[in-house]
Amino acid sequence: MSNFDQETQQRIQQWTSNEYDPETIAEVKKLVDQNEETELLDSFYKELEFGTGGLRGIMGVGSNRMNKYTIGKATQGLANYLKKQFPDQQLKVAVSYDSRNNSQSFGHLVADVFSANDFQVYLFQELRPTPMLSFAVRHFGCQGGVMLTASHNPKEYNGYKAYWNDGGQLVAPHDKNVIKEVDAIQSVSEIKFERKAENIKLVEADFDDIYVAANLKLSINPGAVKAQKDLKIVYSPIHGTGVTIVPKMLEAWGFNNIHVVEEQAEPNGNFPTVVYPNPEEEEAMSIAMKKGEELDADVIMATDPDADRVGVAIKLPSGEYQLINGNQIGSLLTYYVLSCKKAAGALKPNDYIVKTIVTSNLFSDIAKSFDVNYYETLTGFKFIGEVMTQLEGKEKYLVGGEESYGFLVGDLVRDKDAVNACAFIAEMCAYFKNEGKSLFDVLLSLYVEYGYYKEKLISLTKKGKAGADEIKQMMSDLRADLPKSLGGIDVAEVRDYQQSEATDMKTGSKTKIDLPKSDVLQFITVDGDVISARPSGTEPKIKFYCSVKETLSFTSDYGQISNRLDDKVTQMMADIVKD
Repeated sequence: MSNFDQETQQRIQQWTSNEYDPETIAEVKKLVDQNEETELLDSFYKELEFGTGGLRGIMGVGSNRMNKYTIGKATQGLANYLKKQFPDQQLKVAVSYDSRNNSQSFGHLVADVFSANDFQVYLFQELRPTPMLSFAVRHFGCQGGVMLTASHNPKEYNGYKAYWNDGGQLVAPHDKNVIKEVDAIQSVSEIKFERKAENIKLVEADFDDIYVAANLKLSINPGAVKAQKDLKIVYSPIHGTGVTIVPKMLEAWGFNNIHVVEEQAEPNGNFPTVVYPNPEEEEAMSIAMKKGEELDADVIMATDPDADRVGVAIKLPSGEYQLINGNQIGSLLTYYVLSCKKAAGALKPNDYIVKTIVTSNLFSDIAKSFDVNYYETLTGFKFIGEVMTQLEGKEKYLVGGEESYGFLVGDLVRDKDAVNACAFIAEMCAYFKNEGKSLFDVLLSLYVEYGYYKEKLISLTKKGKAGADEIKQMMSDLRADLPKSLGGIDVAEVRDYQQSEATDMKTGSKTKIDLPKSDVLQFITVDGDVISARPSGTEPKIKFYCSVKETLSFTSDYGQISNRLDDKVTQMMADIVKD
């Protein structure tokens, strides 16, 4: 411990004081006695902070871990802030949780603290998805909400997503202000843990019907669904909350041939059939893919534990199935929504879509072709939700998404919604099948019309304090020595979102970026390729995104150009990703 800085030592000493329960004290003392320096440092070197997805960390003892005290402190801080922001009001919050280990007990703990602070708490009786929590905040007129989930992180993690009264996750200035309130709590004695049962109202299963009915009103082509009601759908909840509502949503939509992957149907925080419960990972989709192949499915879908992300596999002309990435799913949804609304004469001048800065420009190309406004935000769906709130009553949100498998059609919630997306992906599949087209056919037609976009994501995992320091150094090194070319292609512009400025590499002239500051670097080549470097806000990772584009004149050239773009991506990434 003598190697630790003073603040870390003070935190460790504080956690062995009689403010904490005997089990916690014993666990900390055990780490000290066994000289577990790395674990101690990672557990106590800082306080857990709100990132793009709220509070998220490994479960265990310590100020940098998810446990009774960090969750209690966060909840008390959030409660204190809400009291200041909404004085003289009956304060209400909604609380839900996913299938992770401890999520239910953490959810009840959060409800207890809010109830002890005299909030009216709407606590979900059983696990339900994140988007339903966002919907509940708006439905019940709450000032805030909390979802206990670590989304798609590994099983040792849990998390705490905090929501504002618009149903969106906390954004500036509220995110930082809540942290100040949390930091102002100096003693565990300031946290009100004593439950006031009369302040807690359970949200029961009939709330599902309200959520489903509201979504059903958004359906664009119920006739196509009716014609293709036996569309063969394979769905996996990957041991998460999706099983409670996705099949129900699809059935309400009119689909009657839904096959839930049995091996992954039961909610289980150990996620026994996967390494990572993340539909972005091919391995996590493998069981659903196998079932889809056996059944000759029309579409295969899987959602992450809190059902805000969805992965999709589609059938190729060869009969094989292929996973498509988040950029492709989102582009298909954007095209489907805009083209169908235009055909129905329902597109309005104030309609718009939203994407993030690391999401494919195919989204915005499609929007421009339909004369629909588009907005770009920082990474994290909370920023898309923020745009929706800012423009509410002025412009009409239609569809939005991000490359990390998060999508939303319609404005019922202010977060990504895989339940809503599953229904629209199935409807889209039915609509195009009715026209004699597969989703692969439609994707190729988009590439012919707008250009063949190809993307790749490389994530480097760097755990603990040492990893966080390494990621910080990697970004510092990149800024100190900006690459002038990538894969032999000159860099035309560098966008530094931390400095809020874009630099023309040829002239040196700088222009302002009108977005909040964020630790992101973007390199745009003379060919229009985009490479982004960004430390994750929710995982111990640094992520590198690459998007390249080439004209596709004939669908018969797809394979050849695909290989050429793969080579280009590999060469460009090799110049920037240094592990």
